Amino acid sequence: MSSPESLLIFRRAPASLPRRELKDFAQQLRQQVAGGRGFVCMITDDRELKRLNREFLEHDYPTDVLSFPSGEKDGDLGEIAISSGRAASQAGEFGHSVTQEIQILMLHGVLHLTGMDHESDTGEMSRAEQSWRKRFNLPTGLIERVRA
Repeated sequence: MSSPESLLIFRRAPASLPRRELKDFAQQLRQQVAGGRGFVCMITDDRELKRLNREFLEHDYPTDVLSFPSGEKDGDLGEIAISSGRAASQAGEFGHSVTQEIQILMLHGVLHLTGMDHESDTGEMSRAEQSWRKRFNLPTGLIERVRA
């Protein structure tokens, strides 16, 4: 039996995004971070993230990344939604590429899908995110930015 694939969906995302590079990164996350379990990641616009944030978390504003764990132990981990608009804004603010920002958001989302939660743990997710960022040669992550 083969491992589940990770699927990357681009909906209302800029055509300039390097789709192949982001798909390859999603597969690296699946293999290395998610233990071979697949996930779906949708890269879309602020409007869609606002709708999802309002519908599922009752927050009426766009956000950068949302994670929806499936709760399955053996199958796919769940779904992630990323705002390309928030990613572009944050990339400009922190001085790196939009691609790197989307990769940071994907990593953060996958860690949530694996059951980690920086709001309730004692630093486990922060340490994991920092370690994986170093392995993938990514700039400062979300949790570190909030704490800075």
